[in-house]
Amino acid sequence: MRKFIISLICVFVVSTTYTKAYSKKLEGTTVYSTVNENVSAQNDDVVIYRLFPTQNTWTFIKLNTRNGQMWQVQYDVKGDNRMETYLNFVPLVAKEKELNGRFTLYSTQNIYTFILLDQLDGKMWQVQWSMEAKNRLIIPIQ
Repeated sequence: MRKFIISLICVFVVSTTYTKAYSKKLEGTTVYSTVNENVSAQNDDVVIYRLFPTQNTWTFIKLNTRNGQMWQVQYDVKGDNRMETYLNFVPLVAKEKELNGRFTLYSTQNIYTFILLDQLDGKMWQVQWSMEAKNRLIIPIQ
C-alpha cells in the first residue's frame, strides 16, 4: 500500500511539472486551432496579415487583422491554378479604429464557412468562400 501511495505521488508531481513547463512554453503565444492544423504566432500585436487554412488542401483565407478585409488564396503545385480574390474589399472598421490583431477567424463544421470575430467589440460575420464568385459572401451575424 505504501508503494502505491508513493507511486501515485510521483505520477502527480511529474504530471504537474510537465503541465507547468508546457504552459510556460506557450506563454506569449496565441494558438489558433483549425480542423486541418494548429497555427501559432508570436507577438499578435505586430501581425497585420494572417493565413487561415480551410478544409480544402489548396485554399487559405488571408485576413487583414487590423480591419477585417479578407481574400481567398488558392495555390497549386503542378499547374497554374493559383489565385487571390477578395472575399470582402471594404474594411469593417474606420481607419482610426484599426488595430493589429483586432480580427480573427474561426472555422466551422462547414468546409466553406468561417466566423469572423471583431475581438474588440464582439461583432461577428459569417464568411463563405467558394470557387464560384457568386457563392462568396460575408454577412453580419446579429
